[in-house]
Amino acid sequence: MLVQLLEALLAHGNGSDVALRIQTLHSDEVKVFQAHSLVLSLQSETFEGLLQHRNSSGLILRETADCAAVFDKFIRYLYCGEITVQLEQAIPLHKLASKYRVSALQEGLSHYMTQHLASDSPQGHVVSWYDYAMRIGDVGLRESCLQYLSWNLSSVFQSGEWGAVSDDLLLSLLQRSDLILQSELELFGALESWIGRNQPGGTTIESALRSVRYAMIPPEQLFRLQKQSPVLLKYHESVRDLLFMAFQFHSASPLQFAKYFDVNCSLFTPRNYLSPAWGSPWLINNPTRDDRSMSFQTQLGPSGHDSAKKIMWNALFSPRWLPVSLRPVYTAEHGAMQAVRAEEGHPRIIVTPATSSVDFAGVSFQKTVIVVARQQGKAVVRHVYNFHQSTEESADFLAQADLQRRASEYLIESAVHLHIVIKPVYHSLIKAKK
Repeated sequence: MLVQLLEALLAHGNGSDVALRIQTLHSDEVKVFQAHSLVLSLQSETFEGLLQHRNSSGLILRETADCAAVFDKFIRYLYCGEITVQLEQAIPLHKLASKYRVSALQEGLSHYMTQHLASDSPQGHVVSWYDYAMRIGDVGLRESCLQYLSWNLSSVFQSGEWGAVSDDLLLSLLQRSDLILQSELELFGALESWIGRNQPGGTTIESALRSVRYAMIPPEQLFRLQKQSPVLLKYHESVRDLLFMAFQFHSASPLQFAKYFDVNCSLFTPRNYLSPAWGSPWLINNPTRDDRSMSFQTQLGPSGHDSAKKIMWNALFSPRWLPVSLRPVYTAEHGAMQAVRAEEGHPRIIVTPATSSVDFAGVSFQKTVIVVARQQGKAVVRHVYNFHQSTEESADFLAQADLQRRASEYLIESAVHLHIVIKPVYHSLIKAKK
């Protein structure tokens, strides 16, 4: 009732002692709100200072067009403590909350943006939110946007947002090893498209081209790029050394190559590739029913020398695994097993090699399990779990997921959607000679 009374107070201007005149910059548009000094001062330190030093019964506030358009929502929040936000209004409302130092609204809008990265919008919004977070120094929002773009990069390539990516954001993305995409060749194609649309400076193009991991592209495709890619033809000298090293990597035995070159650099580090050579999708229908298993095959490594060598992997999914401390035990006193509730268990996934070979020498494997979930009605990558060859599983796999609930955001049409990626990493066996 109090909120309704305050809303009516703002709407009718009863007992108003200050008139807020909102002037839109570079425009003749003016909005007037009959407000109350007590309410404004309680909610905003900035308003408190402005009202103490005013010389009349009015305050003139100059705002950009986007902020002026949502000032009515902002002022209503000061009275009612609640707000309804549309995607395109998040940034101007956050600007107002920052300018007038309304910290609760600032934090709420940052949280809103973090939770609505997957929402659909005509022109896209994640890139603009990232740029805004960079300008204001909101580290949490910036990292959330960067992670979302990294984990859903293939869909970003197909959207209008890809052309809006700034030079700095592009280079930040290209440095990451956790990008989820079909292949490095897909990344190169998207980069070529971005360069064509944005026409950046030569320094940016060279830095971007040198961030491509050419050793992750099969040699036959590298040959084609050298002859058919306009960008690579123009800037071939800038990446000649990387291409030469990639061809050496593909032609020589990795054990020999590792004796003379540092294979622990980014050029030889795989990203999260979804193509069949690197792993397998796994759709688990009715995941709470019972344990499941599957087998899949990957190539030993990205080197052309190893492309024909295959490794079989076994994966086991258990919906309600119990640690030893929670497993039922027989008690002589009661002559029965202790009951254990189903909700005490949690999902578990184990990935192990089905074969062992001397060919594994010099290679270790990082296992990655990608979880696709529904967010704002859209299927997006929600979690990425990484664990090393020596570890069979990720300890916190879907620890917070409620798979028992039919409407669980982790279920898409009653199924859990996973993708297992095996990332082979070569070791430097002998320190490279300088």
